[in-house]
Amino acid sequence: MSDHLGIPGTGLSRREFLAATGSAGALSLAGCTAPTGRAETPSQSSSTEHSSPEIERWLDEVPRPGVVEPVGKKDGNPYYEVEMREVEQKIHSDLPPTTVWGYDGQYPGPAIEAQQGEPVYVRWKNELPDEHLLPVDETIHSSKIPYDTTGVRVVPHLHGGNVEHTSDGKPTAWFTRDFEQTGPKFEKKDYYYVNDQPPATLWYHDHSLGITRLNVYAGLAGLYLLRNDHEESLGLPSGEYEIPLVLQDRSFNEDGSLFYPTTGSDTDSDPPKPNPSLVPQFFGDTSVVNGKAWPRLSVDPRKYRFRILNGSNCRYYNLKLFEYDEAAETTGTDGPPFTLIGNDGGLLASPVTIKDRLEIGTGKRADVVVDFSDYAGQTLLVHNDATAPYRGPDIDGGNQQPLPEIMVVEVASDDVRDPSRVPDTLTEVPEIPVDSVDKERYLPMTMSSDDYGRPLHLLGSDAESSPHKLYDPVTEKPTLNDTEIWSFANLTGMSHPMHMHLVHFQMLGRQPYSEYDPEAEMIDVESLEPPTPEETGWNDVINVNPGEVTHVIVYFGEFEGLFSNQTGWYMWHCHMLEHEDHDMMRPFRVLPDSEDDNSDGDSSNELLASVHRTRSSTSDTPLIE
Repeated sequence: MSDHLGIPGTGLSRREFLAATGSAGALSLAGCTAPTGRAETPSQSSSTEHSSPEIERWLDEVPRPGVVEPVGKKDGNPYYEVEMREVEQKIHSDLPPTTVWGYDGQYPGPAIEAQQGEPVYVRWKNELPDEHLLPVDETIHSSKIPYDTTGVRVVPHLHGGNVEHTSDGKPTAWFTRDFEQTGPKFEKKDYYYVNDQPPATLWYHDHSLGITRLNVYAGLAGLYLLRNDHEESLGLPSGEYEIPLVLQDRSFNEDGSLFYPTTGSDTDSDPPKPNPSLVPQFFGDTSVVNGKAWPRLSVDPRKYRFRILNGSNCRYYNLKLFEYDEAAETTGTDGPPFTLIGNDGGLLASPVTIKDRLEIGTGKRADVVVDFSDYAGQTLLVHNDATAPYRGPDIDGGNQQPLPEIMVVEVASDDVRDPSRVPDTLTEVPEIPVDSVDKERYLPMTMSSDDYGRPLHLLGSDAESSPHKLYDPVTEKPTLNDTEIWSFANLTGMSHPMHMHLVHFQMLGRQPYSEYDPEAEMIDVESLEPPTPEETGWNDVINVNPGEVTHVIVYFGEFEGLFSNQTGWYMWHCHMLEHEDHDMMRPFRVLPDSEDDNSDGDSSNELLASVHRTRSSTSDTPLIE
């Protein structure tokens, strides 16, 4: 490995970096902490401080997202039409209605429920206004994005979907209202989801280049629940006892409108920072669950299944239940534990009781069962101790913006019959064999700054000694049916939830960066810190802590009867949305078995030239996203 894979902007080599940080990580050198303040929306002053209005906590009941129904059939398969619209929604009883964007006019969007092995078609219809709801920084990818389009750009991505690349929701496959203008990778109006993967809690959200953070924050996210007969036969809590929980953080203005920070013009910088300007990270000061602020959930004293999604822009959650005195606002002894039965890619082989806290990074899902039968008549608090920014569970850094109280759970007093169960065996999760690996990729995560002096998180590769921006030529080109190890090396000062489109992978383990040798022939898996319970099974997001190398193994194609063979262009990126929008995102291309790895025509000139076009026809030009 090159000795010059240090941290951009620090002038450090790898050797100097290790000497300065040791195995504890890059906290003091490459740290990037979010500002404690927030700046204005267009109608506000340039104050760097903001606090949401004081509202009574635990007043409103947690709503349950609706379920969207197909409107017909296409090629014999269910066909959905889902509109993106601007609506007013009561986020809290004490707040005026909040203007949000919702799929089918709901925030979060209604769940799509599909069956394994039964494909569906979805036409995502853009009925949003001409102007964005939030301030748009037009300096982000300014040479690539046509900010002068009439109407808001959107492109839904089925997160966790093992789908064809033309239906993946590529960042440049955007479209405006009624498909009047489309991006250079727009292919079709009707997305095709083959659903040939294990039953799981997937989700859909906007993925439009440069404004993903804003579109998702405005409300464009919803759940996609994939089911099968085997899962339904297990006897898990179901029906009204299966509850999706979309966890997000938001901030509000006095009039109930969403507050999203911008950085005001900085006259001391050269050149001055734009206004509005992208912020390094966003952390809201209000807990929102299923679109309700500081809610309460009423349950019976029995088992419940919770499908938890971390749908926040940047915030991590470390969750635990405590007995709670609502009047005194104090916590007591531990509440019931979480029994983890599944994560991103579906059911685990066996249930795992979480002894301490349940970590859920941005974009991740946790499928859990909680038994309230011993807590009749009590109130419980869902507590979060993850710092913000997050630096792993054991590092308590400064400049934090915590959000400890998420929601309360009120357990009824009356006994109820509970026929549900959690069996000892849930499903079979075949392991991807390490001895079948075709290639290991060293993927450093580094920090630099952009032309305005703003923090810039970047992704590198073992092919180059410097990190890459989004539109640099593709460096990750696996071949269909290859097995690879992707080794994410975090040289920044915060944790990053790394997400791969198309595939689900298995976590091998972690090790200190100082102990990792990318030139070694084999990774000694036995010497790695093993995955946590949340990281077993199939993942599409993995947490990468500072100063560590996190190894995952991935198979590109159908594996042991699971998933499907797909080729084409996909993305891998940090799922902190502000990072994703600001170049911490890269393409990868899955090549067919017969294609020469060096003949895919992805020259940077071809790619960049095609980015500038907006059109209503399709293009066969190879294009990164």
